[in-house]
Amino acid sequence: MNKSKKKIRVLGVIPARYKSTRLPFKPLIKINGKPIIQWVYENAIKSQYLDSVIVATDHKEVLTCVHNFGGEAEMTSRAHKSGTDRVYEVAQKLNPLIVINIQGDEPFIDYRNIDKVIDFLLTNKSYDVATLIFKINQDLENVIWDPNVVKVVIDKKFNALYFSRYPIPYNRNKGPIYYYKHIGLYGYRMSFLKKFVKMKPSFLENAESLEQLRILENGFKIKTLLTKIDSFSIDTKEDLRNVESGRI
Repeated sequence: MNKSKKKIRVLGVIPARYKSTRLPFKPLIKINGKPIIQWVYENAIKSQYLDSVIVATDHKEVLTCVHNFGGEAEMTSRAHKSGTDRVYEVAQKLNPLIVINIQGDEPFIDYRNIDKVIDFLLTNKSYDVATLIFKINQDLENVIWDPNVVKVVIDKKFNALYFSRYPIPYNRNKGPIYYYKHIGLYGYRMSFLKKFVKMKPSFLENAESLEQLRILENGFKIKTLLTKIDSFSIDTKEDLRNVESGRI
């Protein structure tokens, strides 16, 4: 999907770090015969809006894997501390209008979720950042207490107020309540992404280990879009076992 000879308006970048702390060599782990990074890539290129999709990696084995299945990939610095830094290194060469950060550990990401974010940014120019949320309606207690599932609270206009690994809001009165799960797909205007990567890591970001909190802590808005299509990441060996057994 190499379209570097023409102007890229909407660029999808999949950051893929080789050595994950919780699940080493994650991009190359196979599910039903395909490496995780191939699942992500093949779902992403189904998008109606993305002009190009590029895997941004720090290791030659991932680069070779992507090229072998016919995808586009670029080597990026191993010094990057976040996926967004890796995304920016690739994006700045093409300078698109919109950049979509597609998580490299979500093998079953639905292209309709990608297009939902892009469509919003193309039609709502007052917003610089958009992401997705999903109303948690099954296995509530287990999900809200899982630190790998990020929860988000929003205002009445669906702007994010806070993201946390802890269950928020706290249900003090034990009344009817609902929770939103954050689906970690981000859409940025390139002009804002340039600003974002220059911001210093913030206190809340470091406390929760959630990069998006840097945006909120610096006073910028993140629009959340409610989707009915859930997605999940492969973070641990247990996640892999659940996929293989059909539990997720």
